[in-house]
Amino acid sequence: MTNINIPVSVLNLAPIRQGQEPKDAIASMVDLAQATEEMGFKRYWIAEHHNTPTLVSSATSILIKHTLEHTKTIRVGSGGVMLPNHSPLVVAEQFGTMATIYPNRLDLGLGRAPGTDMMTASALRRSQNDSVYTFPDDVNSLLTYFGPTDKQGYVKAYPGVGTNIPIYILGSSTDSAYLAAKLGLPYVFASHFAPRYMEEAISIYRSRFQPSQYLDSPYMMVCVNVIAAETDEEAITESTTMQQFFLNVVRGSQSPLQPPVESMDHLWSQQEKAMASSMSSVTLMGSKDTVKAQLTNFQEKYNVDELMAVSYIFDPDKQKRSYRILKEIVDGD
Repeated sequence: MTNINIPVSVLNLAPIRQGQEPKDAIASMVDLAQATEEMGFKRYWIAEHHNTPTLVSSATSILIKHTLEHTKTIRVGSGGVMLPNHSPLVVAEQFGTMATIYPNRLDLGLGRAPGTDMMTASALRRSQNDSVYTFPDDVNSLLTYFGPTDKQGYVKAYPGVGTNIPIYILGSSTDSAYLAAKLGLPYVFASHFAPRYMEEAISIYRSRFQPSQYLDSPYMMVCVNVIAAETDEEAITESTTMQQFFLNVVRGSQSPLQPPVESMDHLWSQQEKAMASSMSSVTLMGSKDTVKAQLTNFQEKYNVDELMAVSYIFDPDKQKRSYRILKEIVDGD
């Protein structure tokens, strides 16, 4: 039997909507966290991006702290901290401090990409060598820093030792699937913008998974786009905000999140449409019944353990409505 009664979580890139200032975008991020907490979502993750004027998610740990401060029960974490940009010790100290203030509410998702362009990456880097290649060692350092006192080396993260903050490996290709499987850690695939290798990555992770002190069996999360509305027609209209978002990415343009439009035809070329559509091909979109059918099909094929939803909807109330519809679907309401 297909299981759609799975935990659902939220990913937020903290976009600036047209007409908003950065401060408003941060307020919107907190507002959505409070709303989805009330709905019963499991976790709320915030991304890391740099040199992107349309997103406010550069200082991810500060946004996580701010969200923890304004919520009560939902787990808050990083989707993810891009490790090439940070020393593992600094990450351990920051997250260890937050875990001390907010025990049992913190997740640490780790990515191996810089989350920006190469010029910005070199401005961020802690060293000039390519720290993408040290990703497995950096993950192991963090597991040690959060682990028990007797497993520590000379350098320790205070506070951080013994906090056992759960670590998740993030990926948009197959490389990270091998690493998550080898370390016996939960794995999160970025199907919301890079769906091409999703099927292969899931298969690699599950077949190669080695049980660890962290997990007995594979735990597979997939991040997808969700645009749920009262009707299919309304969802199609609302989805033009997401399509404009991906057109922005394709063009490298820097427009804030745009309101929906009647049609995208006058906004993009066929080539741009094809590129943007391939990035957003893993999207649950439509009325409640339609999204339920799509999720059922998805689960028949992939049977993931948890779904993380990102929803580029311009109107904050409609965005919350979309999340509520998704929650009702998995709860069987």
